Amino acid sequence: MVSQLPASEKLAAILRISQRMNSERDLHQLLDLVAEEGARLLGAERASIFLLSEDGRELTSKVALGSSEMIRLDSKQGIAGTVVSTCEEICVDDAYGDTRFYQGVDERSGYRTKNMLAVPLTDVDGRAIGAFEILNKREGIFDEEDKQITRALAASAAIAIQTAKFIAELQRHRVRLEDENRNLLRELGGKLPGKTILGSHPRIEELRRMIERVADAEVTVLITGESGTGKDLIARSLHFASPRAARPFVALNCAALPETLVETELFGVEKGVATGVDRRAGKFESAHGGTLFLDEIGDLSLAAQAKILRVLQERMVERIGGRTPIPVDVRVIAATNKDLAEAIQKNLFREDLFYRLNVIHLRTTPLRQMSADIPALAAMLLQRIGEEMRRPVLGLSKAALGALAGYRWPGNIRQLENELRRAMVVARGSMIEPEDFSEALQASPETAATEQAAGRGLQEEIEDLERRRIQEAMTRHGQNQQKTARALGLSRQGLINKLKRYGIKANAAEEE
Repeated sequence: MVSQLPASEKLAAILRISQRMNSERDLHQLLDLVAEEGARLLGAERASIFLLSEDGRELTSKVALGSSEMIRLDSKQGIAGTVVSTCEEICVDDAYGDTRFYQGVDERSGYRTKNMLAVPLTDVDGRAIGAFEILNKREGIFDEEDKQITRALAASAAIAIQTAKFIAELQRHRVRLEDENRNLLRELGGKLPGKTILGSHPRIEELRRMIERVADAEVTVLITGESGTGKDLIARSLHFASPRAARPFVALNCAALPETLVETELFGVEKGVATGVDRRAGKFESAHGGTLFLDEIGDLSLAAQAKILRVLQERMVERIGGRTPIPVDVRVIAATNKDLAEAIQKNLFREDLFYRLNVIHLRTTPLRQMSADIPALAAMLLQRIGEEMRRPVLGLSKAALGALAGYRWPGNIRQLENELRRAMVVARGSMIEPEDFSEALQASPETAATEQAAGRGLQEEIEDLERRRIQEAMTRHGQNQQKTARALGLSRQGLINKLKRYGIKANAAEEE
């Protein structure tokens, strides 16, 4: 039996048990280990561990070897309570003959305690955190050697218990912080510095409403629109407003990748596929638990499209050179400036992938169709550019603002940002003037017309700009009032009123 082992072997056994205790991080499993090994090493029938509550009022035994019952005592009750109160060990040869023994525990468990050895569990400051009890030695009574062994086990157990409780608290704290972070990001809706979707145009308002409605949905999203209209910003807003906000947002510009690297970037590669190649995870793996944004997906080859479709269907990826499928939990958001319907007709884009991506379809609005929002956009961009350049934020003169509002912006918001960045560098005063813009913007007919009107009143400028925009929209939509009104964010009657106000002749057939 263990109790008959030489002292040196018992010491070795205590060291092995202590090592196991220190490597165990789960509190419940640790308590099981201490009770089981303590009873075994001391040749006893069972062992119990009582832990003191945070408020110091209660002792709880979550482990009693041979019993699954939860035992709760007043912190001053029984031998365990006495040990915790005095921080001294107690050895009892006849439990029922000791007035400190609480018989209610045996009555509830149906167990008969004969003799007992109880020692305090103390923290590094010597304060009791519980009691360790060894019950019913199988042969004889507990002796001095048993007390030494129990003290040694109790000392190791106390450290291991405190460590396990500390780690459990850290884990709870981490989970709480993650939840708070996730909730905060969702409340922000992706509105991180410089990432706000600005604009009062009806299409922008509708876009914001759609982002709010679909952010929580675990479905793919397809974003279409001209280059420079903020498709990446919409993708980030969807991610940060979703339950995945605390997980990775991974973006990949498909148009910028050579065909030979597309699969490596998307799916990863195993070590040894080629000389000098190390194992690397792809974008799908990197985005696990979060969002993968595939920008310009319309530029991918049909072969790459087929593999993406397979991942979307199976939720598994295989690295190049690998044989083991890797499960991935990823929400895919795709974007393109191409007409995918036309690409499908030309056999340049897979129809099945299109329908897989096009569960939710969001369209961006060209900057030329929301000129009224340019002042707010320009102010936001100048603020961000000034912070990046660590320069004072410049203002826009009346003429410069008019030039921006009158330009057609083929490069959309990206071009606007580049113009403002250039102007911040070349401007000589505290205000940006039209001459601080690029030659392309200064040479445009719209800018010239705006500069000529700079001496007029603000209301006249606004009316002139509105007149020109309505005329352009009517021409673009073949004089169709319904389509023109929808494009301008107006009701049909509202458009008719403006046509009359500005004396714009409409196609007679369309007015009916």
